[in-house]
Order: sequence, then C-alpha cells, then structure tokens
Amino acid sequence: MKLKGNKHTQLKKKAVLQALEQTLGVVTHACQKAGVGRKTFYEWLQKDDEFKKAVQDIDNVVLDFAESKLYSQIKENNTTATIFFLKTKGKHRGYVEKQEIEHSGEIKEIQVSINTNEHSDD
Repeated sequence: MKLKGNKHTQLKKKAVLQALEQTLGVVTHACQKAGVGRKTFYEWLQKDDEFKKAVQDIDNVVLDFAESKLYSQIKENNTTATIFFLKTKGKHRGYVEKQEIEHSGEIKEIQVSINTNEHSDD
C-alpha cells in the first residue's frame, strides 16, 4: 500500500491505521493513540484513496467481528440477539416490526393560514 505524503505523514497514517484496528474503528481514540488530530484524519480520508480504502477495510473487519459476537450470543440462546438478527437479516421473511395506527374514521377540519408578506432586513 502506497500512502500519500512524505515519510513522516506516511508513518502517522500507518500509526492511525494500526490504532483503528486496536480501537475497533473508533476514530477519536485512534487519533489520540496516534497523536493525530481528527481534522487531519478526515483530510487524509478525503485526499488519499489508499488511506480511505485501508480505513474501509478496517471498518469491514470490525463489522465482521461484531457479527461474530452476535452469532455467539445467538448460539447461547440470547433472545434479544436472536430478535435483533431476525429484524435486520430476516426482513425478507417477514420479521419486520410494524407500527399499527387505528383511526376512528372521524375527519376533523384543520385550518392552515400562510402569511405571504415577505420581510426584508434592508
């Protein structure tokens, strides 16, 4: 991977990437560990495609890690984890939480007035 910037910047970027892995992708903590400001992190993210790709790769690893923890909880018969999984991954099978609204059938008139006088601060 060829990160943009001089040697010092490249080393800082690598330190941030390593810290992101250690902090499970929490940018604030990773920047603190690497001694880099959040503003700098987001500038690098915007200007360096290789850095951005490396950050996205770390995000995917963290997501995989979190999913593995969820699966472990499901295997341990954790009802909440099972429900969460079904609501997110089982939507196509009908595991969707719906809100039902009852209406009495009575229609009430609502009046809305709009003031069309424009005020200028000239």
